[in-house]
Amino acid sequence: MKQVIKVHHHTVSKTLDVYFDDDSHCTFSCEFLRVHSPSAEVQGHGNEPMKLVLGKSQVSIKNIEPVGHYALRLNFDDGHNSGLFSWAYFTHLQAQHDDLWQTYQQRIAEHQANKDSVPIKFVP
Repeated sequence: MKQVIKVHHHTVSKTLDVYFDDDSHCTFSCEFLRVHSPSAEVQGHGNEPMKLVLGKSQVSIKNIEPVGHYALRLNFDDGHNSGLFSWAYFTHLQAQHDDLWQTYQQRIAEHQANKDSVPIKFVP
């Protein structure tokens, strides 16, 4: 399994560079990491579907805490800090980044379309 050897948070661009021990690296936006948090709050409890987290385009990481030698706790400026980003989870996010982001964008579009198509009832 790949190990994370270094991370670099860019506060202005709101991105996190993650470097792995196989000389690969990936740049994640803070928004991507926030909406794909491994927490049960985002992933769903038990058999619940993954939650659609909206309005996080401006979210940033306040601080990063190492958890043992296997994970990081990302503390976001919107108060979210549950869920541990393990090395295995970062590896998954790296491998699936484009598909995960595309699926997220599609879910937002569907949400907006459904919201816009709700009939308005006028009560006299």
